Amino acid sequence: MTDVSRPMRVFVNAAAVDASEGSTALDCVRRWREEEAEAIVAGSRIITDSRGLPIASDSLASAGSIYRTIPNRGRASDDS
Repeated sequence: MTDVSRPMRVFVNAAAVDASEGSTALDCVRRWREEEAEAIVAGSRIITDSRGLPIASDSLASAGSIYRTIPNRGRASDDS
């Protein structure tokens, strides 16, 4: 995030977060809770959009964006 950008309001797990224009979804999560952002970077959690669909952490945020973080259950392992 740059400090020169205009502020915008987004929502992460129902909490209002002030982010800067040009922020990514991960930046918004980091503004909400640093440890949650680190869990996303580590791969144990993922970011979803307002519909619950997974999105890339580098997706650009826009004013009013709604994000949720959920456990990354990954794909079922092949036992064959």
